[in-house]
Amino acid sequence: MRAWRDGSELVLGSARRTAVLCVLALHTGQRVSRDQLVNAVWGEDAPPSANGNIYTYVSTLRQMLEPARSRWAAGRLFSSGGGMYQLHLPPDSVDVLRFESLRETARRQRSAGHTDAELAAVATALRLWRGEALAGVPGPFAERQRLRLAELRLATAERYAELLTGSGRLDEAAHLLRELTPDRPHRENLRAGLAAAPPETGRPASRSVVTGGGTRPGGVPSEPAGGPGTPPGGVPAAGPGSRTRTGTAPLLGRDAVLHRLRRAVTEVAAGRGGDILVEGPAGIGKTALLTAALRTAPNGCRVGWAVGDEVARDVPLGTLSDCVESALGAGPDHPTVEALVAASVSPERPDDARRTGRADAEGTDRADADAAERAVELVRRAAAEGPLVLVVDDLHWADPTTLRAWAMLGGQASELPLLLVAAVRSGSGPAAGRSAAEIVTLGPLDSGSAGALVRAVAPQPPEPQELARIIDDADGHPEYLRQLALTASDPFPAAGLVAAVGAHLAPYPEDTRQVLRAVAFLSAYEVRSPGTQPAGCTMAEVAAATDHHLDDLARMLAPVRAAGILAPGDRLRFRHRVVVRALCGSTPAALRVTLCRRYAERLAAAGTAPERVVALTLAGEVPVDDCFGGWLADHVERVAEAAPQIAVAALAHAHAQHALAPARRLTLTAWLARLLLRADRNAAAEAGWVAARTADPELAGEMRWIAAHSHERRGDFETAAEIAHTALRERRIGPQWIDRLRALLGRIRPSLPGNPTQPHLSRSGLVGEGRPDLP
Repeated sequence: MRAWRDGSELVLGSARRTAVLCVLALHTGQRVSRDQLVNAVWGEDAPPSANGNIYTYVSTLRQMLEPARSRWAAGRLFSSGGGMYQLHLPPDSVDVLRFESLRETARRQRSAGHTDAELAAVATALRLWRGEALAGVPGPFAERQRLRLAELRLATAERYAELLTGSGRLDEAAHLLRELTPDRPHRENLRAGLAAAPPETGRPASRSVVTGGGTRPGGVPSEPAGGPGTPPGGVPAAGPGSRTRTGTAPLLGRDAVLHRLRRAVTEVAAGRGGDILVEGPAGIGKTALLTAALRTAPNGCRVGWAVGDEVARDVPLGTLSDCVESALGAGPDHPTVEALVAASVSPERPDDARRTGRADAEGTDRADADAAERAVELVRRAAAEGPLVLVVDDLHWADPTTLRAWAMLGGQASELPLLLVAAVRSGSGPAAGRSAAEIVTLGPLDSGSAGALVRAVAPQPPEPQELARIIDDADGHPEYLRQLALTASDPFPAAGLVAAVGAHLAPYPEDTRQVLRAVAFLSAYEVRSPGTQPAGCTMAEVAAATDHHLDDLARMLAPVRAAGILAPGDRLRFRHRVVVRALCGSTPAALRVTLCRRYAERLAAAGTAPERVVALTLAGEVPVDDCFGGWLADHVERVAEAAPQIAVAALAHAHAQHALAPARRLTLTAWLARLLLRADRNAAAEAGWVAARTADPELAGEMRWIAAHSHERRGDFETAAEIAHTALRERRIGPQWIDRLRALLGRIRPSLPGNPTQPHLSRSGLVGEGRPDLP
C-alpha cells in the first residue's frame, strides 16, 4: 500500500492506520461509519480502545492528506461528520478501481468483437500490479480484498494469455503461463493453455488437448498415468483428466453411486454389460464422479472416453468415434475407427447433406439410421474382442447419429461385455437418455458431506456460523461450496464463483439470462429466518419488471426449471442462493442501479405490494431521489406493517442521501426513528437529528421523547434525564410530549445517582426549580 500527493510519496505510518486508509480508498465517494472501520481493521476482536484509535488514525490521515487545511475548514479531499468518514478521490486515483474499470472496458470490447482493444485494456490492467495486493495490511477487510483481487488478477492474466495466443504471440503467452502455473498447479485453464503453448528450449512439447467449455466441480485428484481408457502406460486423449477441475479435496457424499459404477465395471469384465446414465444439474459433480469411479479398470477391460461438443454436433458419429478410438488405443487409422468414420458417409449423402441442407428430412433420417446401424455392428465386434467400457460426458451435446447409435447399443449392452456410461445435464431433453436401462440422479450433498468439503477446501477452518451460511447458500452444490469456501469471508462474489455461475447459465439464450438476472434482483433483498427457504418472487412480479407476457415468460423459463436452476414451486427462486449473489454482484454498479430503478418503477405502476418495490431498490442500491422519496413517504406505513425490517433498511438508506430535499429527508428520518424504537432498537441518534432540525413542536416533542426513551431502555438514565430536562426547559414541544417526558422522569428518578428524592444533578438553571408546574 503506497500513496502519493503532488508527486511526493506519503509516509503512511502504522499498519492499522494504513488499513483505515485502505478501507476509505476502496470506498471512495462513499460514507463509511466508525463501526465499519472497527470491523474492517479488527473484526470481532476489537479492543475497548478501538473507537478512540479510529479517531486518532482519521485525524492523522486528514492532516497527512490535506496539510494546508485549517482545523475547522470543510474538507475537500477528506470529510467527516456524525461518526461517518469519506474520501473524495477520482476513481483513477486508486489502482484497484482503475484495474476493475479496465477489466470492464475489456469486457465491453470483447462483447463488441474488438479483440485488439480488449488486448490493450487487459495489458494495461496487468501493468498496474506490483506484487500482492495490500501486502502486510492487517484486518479482515484487507484479507478479503487480497483473496478477491488475486482471483481477478489470475483471471485477467489467463485472458491475456488467450488473447496473446490468438494474435500469434505464442512465446509471450507461454512465458506468462509458465510464470502463473507454479502458483496454481490445479487451475485447469492454465494447464490447458500451457498444453497448447510452444515448448521452451530444452523442454519436451506437451500434447495439445482440445476440450469443451464449462466449469467442473472440484474434489478429484489429478488423473494419474494409467487412468481410464489408458492402454498400458498412457493418458487418454479425451479422458477425464482434460475435463475435470482438480483439487485437493476428496469426492464426498457419493459412496453408494461410486460403489454401483465400480461394480458395473467388475461385471462387464466378467462378461455382463449394462447401460447407465448419470444425470444432474451443471456443476453437481458428474464428471468428478465418473473420474473417481472409472479411474482404474480390471485387467483386460478397455475404457474409452469422449466428451459431447456443442460446436462439433454436425459431425456424424464424431463423439462415438472419439470414444472408441480412445478405448482401442490407436490412431485414426485403426480399422475399427476408420470404419466408423466411413459409416458416417452414405451413398445417399456423399457431401454431408446434414450441413449443406441439400437432402430432404426423410433422406437424412434414413442415412443417419444406416450409419448408426453400421456403427453398432462395429462396436459389437470390438466388444467381442474383449470387455469394453464406453464413457461419454455431456452426452446431450453429442451429434444426433451418435445419440441414435448409443440408444441402439443400450438395448443390446446386457448381451455383451459392453458397459455404456453417460452423463447428461438435467433438463437436456429425452433424446440423450431415452435408452438408459439404469438412471442415476445426482442430487445435492447432504449437510455433513457439504461441511466436510468446505473444511477440506477453505484456506482457514471456517467458524460454525460461517460454515452454516456457506452450506445454506450453496444448498449442497459441490462447485458452489468449493468457490464459497475459497473466499468465505468476502462480501463480493469471487471471480471463480461468477465464472462458474456464468458457465452454468451460458447454454440459455440472452433473453432468458436477462430474465434470470431480474429474478435474482427481485430475490436479493428478503428477510428470512435461518434454515428457511428464500421466498423468491412471483411470475407476475417478473412479468411486470421485465415487461414480458406471462406466457412468454413461462416458455423462456421452462428449460431453466427442468435443469434444476430454479427450484420447483409456484414462486420463482433459485435452487442455490449463491446464484443470486453472483448475478447481482457481477452486475456493474451503474447498470445495477439503472435496471433496479426501471424494475421498481414498473412494479409500482403495476400495483405490486410496496414492500416488494422497496426491497428491489435496496437490492440494487438505488439512490433515493425526491421522486422515489415522495413515493416512499406515501407508502412507508404500509411497508412498515408488512415488512418492518425492509422499511428500516430503506429509511436508513434514505437518511444517508444528502441530495434529498431537506423536508423529505426529515420526514423519512422521523419514520426511521419511530420504527427503530418499535423494533426495540436504539433510535436516539436519528430522533435527535430530526429534533434539532424541525420547527414543528409536535414532531420535536415526539423525537425528544423517542431519544430519551431509547436511552431509558438501554439503562442510560442520566442521558435520558438530560434530554428530557433540556426539552422541557426549551418549551418548544407540544403539551402531550411534556406530559410523557414528565412521566419518563418520574420513572427513572429512583435510578439516578444520589438521593432518589433529590438526585445530585446540577439544578442550577433546570426548568422547574421552584416552579410547581414543571419538574
